[in-house]
This record gives sequence, structure tokens and C-alpha cells, in this order.
Amino acid sequence: MLTYDLTKVDGPVYQALYEYIKQDILSGKLSIKEKMPSKRTLAKNLGLSTITIENAYDQLIGEGYMYAIPKKGYYVSDIADLEKIPVISKKTVRIDVLSKEEVIFDFSSNRTDGTIFPFSVWAKVMRETISLREKDLLTMSPAGGVYELRKAISEHLRSFRGMDVDPNQVIVGAGTEYLYSMIVQLLGNDKIYCIENPGYKKLLQIYDKNKAACQYANMDDKGILIEDLADAGADIAHVSPTHHFPTGITMPISRRYELLAWANEKPERYIIEDDYDSEFRTVGKPIPSLQSIDACGKVIYMNTFSKSLTSTIRISYMVLPEKLANDFYRELGFYSCTVSTFEQYALASFISQGYFEKHINRMRLHYGKKRLRILEAIEKNLPKGGYKVIESDSGLHFILELKTKVSDSYVKEEMQKMKMRIATITDYEIETKNERDHRFILNYSGIDMDGLDDALKMLCRVAGLE
Repeated sequence: MLTYDLTKVDGPVYQALYEYIKQDILSGKLSIKEKMPSKRTLAKNLGLSTITIENAYDQLIGEGYMYAIPKKGYYVSDIADLEKIPVISKKTVRIDVLSKEEVIFDFSSNRTDGTIFPFSVWAKVMRETISLREKDLLTMSPAGGVYELRKAISEHLRSFRGMDVDPNQVIVGAGTEYLYSMIVQLLGNDKIYCIENPGYKKLLQIYDKNKAACQYANMDDKGILIEDLADAGADIAHVSPTHHFPTGITMPISRRYELLAWANEKPERYIIEDDYDSEFRTVGKPIPSLQSIDACGKVIYMNTFSKSLTSTIRISYMVLPEKLANDFYRELGFYSCTVSTFEQYALASFISQGYFEKHINRMRLHYGKKRLRILEAIEKNLPKGGYKVIESDSGLHFILELKTKVSDSYVKEEMQKMKMRIATITDYEIETKNERDHRFILNYSGIDMDGLDDALKMLCRVAGLE
């Protein structure tokens, strides 16, 4: 009869019993085809309930250590093959996860200011969503996202960006990086995708991992150079015309029409318009999007709620031309939407009830005041004539050009020693780097005002401007 000490078991008793019997089978103590005691007999012998014995036996049978013959009993399985499998001993697993460098001040962080997130309103909307949409929350979302959110986005774009968008043109996804991958699947990885230089270098990695060729086109003070697109043999131009990162350039209407003309030269050409921080224009109305002047269905419009709400919400969307929208549902409609249905309905309500517009207005006011305070701090802590501020009254960053004799890399390395991070325009250049460009990026949405004066003084000292 099997006898085990189960008086000091830490955890479910049936699990411990299962482990004991399994080890006896593996060690040969219990031989192949040996009949096991009945559940009632073993329960009586060990002072346990028959349910406990049944749970242990069921687990052993499920994993193939035992088998049952109706009206005869339980038997030990033939595990000869298992004996050939090496026993895996417990060991320390080492996985090199990228860790963030410790920084006490960051001039270039693109995080949003958490102090102005509308927590109370968002909580109210989420409660309403649970209360009013019990059935909807348990229904699978279409590939492009729930209709209510797509409709709310299309109405927002109509009123805010002057874009005439059908809700079915809107595709919702968890972050723009995911949507870029969807675009490659939609347009094909046999096309040549072309990005701006300087520009968002992560795009090189995204297109590369999707096995799509990626080239770059240089920029002048009006934006991407059309002749460079031609030289690169580009099929797809990936641009940010409203407020380019990192230069801050706003593409004038003349260059926009040149770009549209380039796209119209061949049927397979398209433009991806990244409009990620268009909401934040400090002077006048927002610049019309490229999509709003596209009469031939050549522009794929991209935007995200990462800047306008919070970088952790991970909800983005794209607006596809009619042809591509139909292609998406026909060819990629089998995909599940990557944003939870709960968050989609909550955001739809947040937009349609007018909370989003109020929040944007509040953020504009907040960041406008913060921008002025940062400019005042720069004027106070940097010597007159030692710097130049370059901005375009749009977006959430501007450029600080320093009149220094040291290299950009020297400034960055010395600041890093003080656990301070600053980025330069040259960091976003794909090939040629001018180490004496001296244009540094200040992303004022993430700047910590409490430490700004000390950080600017350190920057002044490192750059030799004292």
C-alpha cells in the first residue's frame, strides 16, 4: 500500500500526492502495468477524501503516467520513452532585458504631463461604459475597431482637421508601430518605403522587420525633397508635414502639392502622413492635413492618442483611402482588433460627449504656459547671444541652437555623466552626422520644471557658454 507523509504540505494536498506518485513511477518504484489502489482504499489509508485522490489520479492520467480500465481499476503506464528524456534541473534563467539608464533630468523625453490627465472624467466614462454596454463589451470587435469609436474619430477629424472621412475608412490599432506593419502587409513588402532624413529612425527597424526595403530622402527648409524620392526609387513616402520631428518644419502648401503630384505619377505610389501632434498649435488654427487636399486617394493618414491623452493608452488609428480600406477588409479582415473593446467604447464616449475637445483645449493652454516658462528660464540661464530658439508655433518641442565650439557628442556625454539626457538633430540623421550642428531638442511636454534651472546651468557650463 502507498504511504506518504502529507502532514506538512505547502499548497493543495492533491498536487503533493500527484508529485509523490509521479516520482515513484519515474524512479521505477511503481512498475509498468502495476495496479494502483482504488480511490477509496488509498483515501482510507492516507486519511484523505476520495475527491483528493480522484484529483491526483486525474492529473496523472491526463499526463499519461497512469491509465484506467473501466470496472477493473487504475494502472501504471508504460513510460519507457520518458526514461530517455533528460530531467531538467532547476537553474537560474538569464534574459538580457534592456534596462533604462538612470536619468535625473531629461530635455528630450516625449512623455506627456500626467498632472493634467482627466482621471475623474475618464473614470466616469468607464463606469458608464460598464453600466450601459454590458452586452457590447462581450462582443468581438471588428478588425478595424468598433463602429462607435470609428464614427467618433471621423467626426472629430471633420470638425478639427477639416477632413471628410467615412467611419469605415478609420482603422484602430494598438499603437502606430503596429499600424505601420499592417500598412506593409496591405501595400506589400516588395515596395520601396522612403522616410525623412533626419527623421524617426525606428521606422527603419519596423520596415526591416517586415522585410520591406527602406530608403531615405533628405530635407530642406520646406520638408522632404521630391528629387530625393525619385532618386531613391520610392513607392511610398513616409512624412510628417504638419510638424516634422525633430526639425519642427511645417511643410508649405507648395511642397505639399509637389508631393501629391509625385504620388499621382504612378498608381502604386502612396503617402503616409504622420500627424501625431497636430493638435498642439500655439498660434492660429491647425494646419490643414495633407489628406484633406488629396483628391486622388493617395494619402494614408496616421494619428495617435498617445500625445493628446497619454503615451500609455496605446490607441492609434489610420484613415485609409477608399480603395485601400476595401483592400484591408478583404485581405486583412481576419485580424482581430488589437485594442480592447472596453477601451474603444470608453474612448468613443469620451470623444462624442465633448470631453476630448475640452481636454485638448486645456492641454494647449497648459503647454502654452509651460512653453513660455521654459523660454523665460532659457533667457535667464543662458548668455545673450549664446543661443537661438528655433520653433514653428506647433507641436510639443522646439530646437535650441547653441553657439558653442565643442562637439555635440561631447555635450551629450558630459551631460550624461551628470545623469542628464539631451538629444540633438544629428541623433536622428540616418547617415551623415555633423558633430557641430549644435541644434538640441527640447521636448517641453516632458520637461521637469523643478529641475530646469539647474539643468540649463549645467548645459551652459558643458557647452562652454559661461
